[in-house]
Amino acid sequence: MTFADRHAVVTGASRGIGAAIAAALAAAGARVSLFGRDEARLTQAARELDGTSRAIPMADVADANCVHDAFIAARRHFGPVHILINNAGQAASAKFTDTDATLWNGILGVNLTGTYLCTREAIPDMLQLGFGRVVNIASIAGLRGAAYVSAYAASKHAVIGLTRSLALEFATKNITVNAICPGFTDTAIVKEAIANIMSKTGRSEDEALAALVAANPQRRLIKPEEVADAAVWLCKPGAESVTGQSIVIAGGEVM
Repeated sequence: MTFADRHAVVTGASRGIGAAIAAALAAAGARVSLFGRDEARLTQAARELDGTSRAIPMADVADANCVHDAFIAARRHFGPVHILINNAGQAASAKFTDTDATLWNGILGVNLTGTYLCTREAIPDMLQLGFGRVVNIASIAGLRGAAYVSAYAASKHAVIGLTRSLALEFATKNITVNAICPGFTDTAIVKEAIANIMSKTGRSEDEALAALVAANPQRRLIKPEEVADAAVWLCKPGAESVTGQSIVIAGGEVM
């Protein structure tokens, strides 16, 4: 059991990529704290794991008090945090001229400030333990621009910048910090994007899906489990020298 003595925190763990990563870590023996806003889904996701996982509802990952309280609860159950997966994220499509301050601040609050707050809570534990693994779920939008998602792309670029900076700051502390950059993944967010394309263009579901994956040489959505496998690998023994990286999982869409 690779992570038998490790406590992992996964944010946005009620479904999609977060749930897949939580399941993979639990299968490898970790004690997993699942953070998320949807208490019912979160509880169900924790129940489906092996009994060494705990659902910890958190109203707002961008609120410092909510994050602090969630980490206190996590430590109460499983002790200090060895592994942090910053997966909680939000996406929205809008013209830049229609991107008001509420939309902008909301996207950056969840995607960037949430990553900052959770990492700030976890790093002291990792420094005390002499071990830490932080994996930030970014996006290929963090490596290149994209029309109509300026706030989302800006937030993910910032997450990658934060990843690289922290990797350097803690390089001598046995703490690695990496980002994973998936392409379009089979999650609720992508399902919403497909529905949006259908409603605005009149395309069928198959046509809308084809439009999303057209730039992926494999012509398919990424599976959440593929992202989970990469996240687990970054935390395993043997990946100690991998830090500050942006691992692309996109079927060759970005090289």
